[in-house]
Amino acid sequence: MIHKPSPTDLPHGARRTVLVALPHRPSPEPTTVEQVLLSAARTIARVGLHHEDYVADALNHGALEVPLYSRPMSVVGAIRYAATGSPQRMSTLADQAVGFLALSIDGGPVWRDVLSLELHVEEWSDGVDTASAVAFLELVATAPERAA
Repeated sequence: MIHKPSPTDLPHGARRTVLVALPHRPSPEPTTVEQVLLSAARTIARVGLHHEDYVADALNHGALEVPLYSRPMSVVGAIRYAATGSPQRMSTLADQAVGFLALSIDGGPVWRDVLSLELHVEEWSDGVDTASAVAFLELVATAPERAA
C-alpha cells in the first residue's frame, strides 16, 4: 500500500494543523423579510452601527485584521449580511427587506427603485444611534402594521 502524502504532512512524517476559516453566516438562514430584519437587528446590536458605507473599512484601506462580519455595519449592510452572509452582496430577499423597511420610514422615498429605497434607509440611519436602529428594525419586523 502506497501512502499518498497529504497537504498537512510535514517532511519528517509529522502532521501540522491547518486553520480552516469558514464564512460566518447568521443562523438559521432567514427565508422571510421579517427574519432578515430581526437578524439584521441582532447583527447591529452585536457589531455596532456604521454610517457611510455598508461596513467599516469595506475596501481594507486600514488593513483591519478582522473579517467583514465582525465590523460595524450600516443598516443596509446588516440586512444584506442577514440575507446573504456578506454585507456587500445583493439578493432579492435583501432588496425586499430594504424596500419594506424604507416604506416604513416616513412613507418611503418618492422613487421606488432599489437604489432610492436603499438611499432612504441610509439617510434615515445617519440620524439614529445603534439602540434606535435595533429597536426600529425589531418593530418593523414584529409589528409591520404599526411601523408605517
